[in-house]
Amino acid sequence: MATTNAMDRKLVRIEQGLPLERPWQALDPAIGPIIEPALGQIAEEITAAIAEEIDEYRGPMEGAFGGGVRAAIDGALREFVGLIGRPAGMRGGAARAAYVALGRGEYRAGRRLDALQAAYRLGARVAWRRISAVARAGGVDGAALSLLAESIFAYIDEVSADSVAGYASEQAASAGERQSLRAAFVRQLVLDGLDQTELAAAATVAGWELPRLVAVLAAEHRDAERLATRIGAGAIGGRVEELVCILIGDPDAPGVRARIGKAVEGRLAALGPTVPVTDAGRSWARALRCTSLVRAGVLPRDGLVCHRDALGALAAFADPEALAELARERLAPLEGQTAGARSRLEATLLSWLRWQGSVPAVAVELHVHPQTVRYRLGRLRELFGATLEDPEARFELEHALRGRPWIQGM
Repeated sequence: MATTNAMDRKLVRIEQGLPLERPWQALDPAIGPIIEPALGQIAEEITAAIAEEIDEYRGPMEGAFGGGVRAAIDGALREFVGLIGRPAGMRGGAARAAYVALGRGEYRAGRRLDALQAAYRLGARVAWRRISAVARAGGVDGAALSLLAESIFAYIDEVSADSVAGYASEQAASAGERQSLRAAFVRQLVLDGLDQTELAAAATVAGWELPRLVAVLAAEHRDAERLATRIGAGAIGGRVEELVCILIGDPDAPGVRARIGKAVEGRLAALGPTVPVTDAGRSWARALRCTSLVRAGVLPRDGLVCHRDALGALAAFADPEALAELARERLAPLEGQTAGARSRLEATLLSWLRWQGSVPAVAVELHVHPQTVRYRLGRLRELFGATLEDPEARFELEHALRGRPWIQGM
């Protein structure tokens, strides 16, 4: 036989720069007929070893699944033998598809990826032990046996990689389907509402354990699922229009608020009130209004906005149409001013109202000289007259000025 030249042929391939990730290409073709008659028995031994040593496969191997596994192992062994010594010994697309499908099936069956990989490793060891014995009995020399061992393990690595890819693909598809179901559930709950019976069924489909109470977070974020995961157990999310909506179970438990704040750090985010799950839409609406007020500059943008800290602004700006009408009425004296002059006078008037007439405080807030403040106040008294002395009018003026950015953004 020409098996003594196997290593020489491998060295030639190295010198020629030919790929060695498929070392079976450098084997002597005469090896194939030596080991081919033993493949059926080897497939039986591998199947038995997997059933004996790997817990996940112990029960399934007794039925039709075991027959399918044995057929797959036999097919893999015969494909390997068919590739020996072929310079273009590439595995076929159909074979690859079969092992990808096997990996998908393992995920659907609920078996661990570790178990699948362990089965391949065990199969490779048994295959090498039996094939090497048959090859040695058939006169294959030591150098060729070394290359044969390398070939078997390289081949099993490829087959295993196909199944791992199939497993991962099915896992990703399942996660995507689960995420879609969860997102649809979130949207339906906060936009349309669900009664108690509908809620229980929909939550089961979405894979969410219903809490007794929930608070809803509205946030700017690209990935609802990732944000929910960062917040922790009991959180489920989906996109509602341009914002992410996260339902947070048991939101008043110790540490939950801190986790939410950390998860949304640096982003626009608002948390609605804690409510029964069937009332999640109200919590979402409140959180959504808070985000609108943040965008308008009414509420600060320096961290998570909690509805409790924004009750004043929420109450004050509950009716945007009424606020706009109030602003038109109360700020009418400024209509004849240039844009720049109006902006300066509005800022001065709002600061003066906020600081209850303290000129030094207004000067510090606006970064201007106190005399500049006095000049502007004189101009405001000319424009507004006795209105500035009326407590009710001053309240309405401050309300109109505070809501001005929000009205202009509408």
